[in-house]
This record gives sequence, structure tokens and C-alpha cells, in this order.
Amino acid sequence: MDSSPDEILIEIPYFVRVYKDGRVDKIAGTSVVPAGIDPNTGVQSKDVVISPETNAFVRIYIPKTANLNVKKLPLLVYFHGGAFIIETAASPTYHNFLNLVSSESNVVVVSVDYRTAPEHPVPACFDDSWEAVKWVAQHVNGNGPNTWLNDYTDFSHVFFAGDSAGGNLAHHMAIRVGSENLGRVSGESLNLEGIILLHPYFWGKDRMGSESDHPWTKAVEELWLIAHPGTSGSDDPLINPDKDPKVSDLGCSRVLVCVAGKDVLKDRGIYYKVILGKNGWKGNIEVIEDKEEDHVFFLNSPLAEISCTLRKRICTFINN
Repeated sequence: MDSSPDEILIEIPYFVRVYKDGRVDKIAGTSVVPAGIDPNTGVQSKDVVISPETNAFVRIYIPKTANLNVKKLPLLVYFHGGAFIIETAASPTYHNFLNLVSSESNVVVVSVDYRTAPEHPVPACFDDSWEAVKWVAQHVNGNGPNTWLNDYTDFSHVFFAGDSAGGNLAHHMAIRVGSENLGRVSGESLNLEGIILLHPYFWGKDRMGSESDHPWTKAVEELWLIAHPGTSGSDDPLINPDKDPKVSDLGCSRVLVCVAGKDVLKDRGIYYKVILGKNGWKGNIEVIEDKEEDHVFFLNSPLAEISCTLRKRICTFINN
């Protein structure tokens, strides 16, 4: 008997539904909001298309303190989460979060949009993210295509950050910066000082810590297979940094990892410090756990005290 076109092949609650005929319903992360002036923080934002071929864009944020007559500001390049499947740089969740980060940390933010799976399987999101980083690097000598980055950004103080899948992307983009010596223009360079990994989406074949009996373990594995059907599995270097021979190329000297005690990804985030250490990376890394919280709590409850505390960590790390 032929199956119904509406028969569901796989469904991950709160994320995605895939039908046997190939159709996809993204259950969350599809809402968008326009760029503009945020009434609460005074932060200005605008969208810039950086690749007409893929329609990839970045959303740039500048705090109200940005002024041509005073010193330039650090740059934070941010990669949104969503298991490589949902969300965009125009999501209200990320727009609200980055308005707060730009204002509180007094930084220019470039929020990277990228193509998502399953329509555009991994590694499309990695390719798009790298194109965005290279586009940012065009501004190092002050002659790039975007005046906000030329006028307000101090490229000697650059940071990458991301949550969940975006934390994974920030990690990999930092490796590429380190291995490809990005940003050499007229003797100047894009100086990646540090990366901020918020509940990063790393995984592996062998169970670790609370993963054995966590209710989200199966979903994490299934999401990765949906995002990257051509993967070698859970030990793919794109998802398991412990299997990546390039991990020591991480092109920065400082790392901040934030994990949540109830998050299925917690133990991988904590182990990231061990991975860097045993592979010879010589920088400084700090891992902080919010024990009673769940995955990306700071996005879901941005005004909660614990979320404000996490953003203060970001501010301190950038402005140290």
C-alpha cells in the first residue's frame, strides 16, 4: 500500500517535521522582524545583503554611543542557533537579544544569516558563515563596502559568538581564521581576540555524563542527521571537536564557554576545555555553568536576572 503524502517520516518537537514526500514544516523559528531603531536601547540596525547568489545577509547593530569623533568600538560577529535548521538573523528572538548585547557591551554587532537545512544541508551554513567572515574582513583597512563597519569598528578587537548551533559555527569560523590567516590587508589584520560559546551544539558517538538518560539525547542525534544527511555520524569533526585534527588552529587567545545544568549539551561544553588543552592550544578558557537552567534560557527569558548576568559575562569578556 502506498503511503499517504502526509505521512510523517520524522518529527522533532518544537523544531521540525519531515514528511515522506520530502516536504518540511519548520515548527518554530520562522518569525521575522525588520531592522531599525530599537526604542528600548537606542541601538540602530540594518540589513546588508552580502551574497546576491544565495540571498545571504547580515544584520548590523550599532549602539547609540557610536560616534565618529570618539574611539572605535569592538566588533562581535554573532551566529544564531537553531540546530542548523530553524531561525534567522531577522528572528525576533535574536534581534531582541542582540539589541541588548550591543547596548550593554557597547559593541558593533554583525549578526550572520545563513542557509538552513534540510533545504540546504550542512555544510551550506558553514560556507555562508565563512563568506560573512570574509566580507567583514574586507573592512579591516577602512575601505570596505559598509560605512558603519568602516567608521565605527575597531578591528583589533574582534570577537565571535553564537548559541547552540551558532556556538558550533563560531568555533569552526575561529579555526578557519587561525588556519587561513584571514584579514591580511596592507599589513593590517582582523584580530580575533576571543570566542564566546553559549550552550554550544557539540556531540559525539560515545555517551558522556548525563547524555545517557537525558530525554533530548535521541533528538539531538536526529537533528544532526536531518541537518547533515551526508555526515559520517556523531563523530563527524563538524559536530565533534574531539575528532577534528584542526582544533588546535583556533585563531584566538581567549574562550568563554557558558553551559546550563539541565541542558543535554552541557557535558560537551565542559569537555571543550579538555579538548583544547590536550591538543596544545595555548590560550585561556573559562567555562561557567548555570546549574538550574536549561538550553538557551537567556533567549527565552531575556529580562530574567540570570539572563542579565549572562550578558554581563559577555560584556566583561569583550571589554576586559
